[in-house]
Amino acid sequence: MKREAAGNREVMAPRLLGRRVPLPLVAWLALVWVTLWGDLSVGNVLGGLLTGLVVTWLLPLPVLDPGIRVHPGPLVRFLLWFAWDMVTSTVRVVFWVAHPGPPPTRIVRVPLRTSSESMTVLLMVALATVPGSLVVEAYRKELVVHVLGLTGDVAGAVRADVAGLESRIVRAFGTARDREELG
Repeated sequence: MKREAAGNREVMAPRLLGRRVPLPLVAWLALVWVTLWGDLSVGNVLGGLLTGLVVTWLLPLPVLDPGIRVHPGPLVRFLLWFAWDMVTSTVRVVFWVAHPGPPPTRIVRVPLRTSSESMTVLLMVALATVPGSLVVEAYRKELVVHVLGLTGDVAGAVRADVAGLESRIVRAFGTARDREELG
C-alpha cells in the first residue's frame, strides 16, 4: 500500500534537480498564465508551463494533510440524507414564512464528539447550508446553533440531529482517528 502511494507521488510530483515539482500545480499555474495573457497559443502555454515549473521549484509548498478522507459508501448515505434534510427543512421554513406572525426560533448549545477541525468545519458548513439552521459560535468540541421553525422544547431534538449529522460526516470524510473518536 505504501509503495503504491510512493509511486503515485513520483508520478504526480517528480523530482527536478532534487526537488519535487507537483504537476497539477504546474498545470494550474500554466492555466492562470494563459488566462492572464488572454491568448491561447502554443507560446503562451509553453511559457505558462515553464513559469509554473520555475515557480514551484523555487518556492516549494509544504506538504499539508487536510485531514479529510473520502469513503464512498458513507458519502452516498450522507448525500442522500442531506438531500432529504434540505427538502424537509425548506418545506418547514417556507411554512413559517407564509404563516402569520413570527416563526419560533431557538439557540441551542450542542456538544461535539469529534476534536478534528476539518470535521467541525464540514459540520458547520452542512448546518449553514440547511435552511433554518445556522452556527452562531463554535468552541472546541461545542457549537452554538440557531434553529428556525421548530416548536416546543427542541434542545434534545437539535442535539440528536446534530449528533447524527456529525456521525454521517465523520463516517463519510473522517480519518481513522476521527472515526475512533465517535466510538
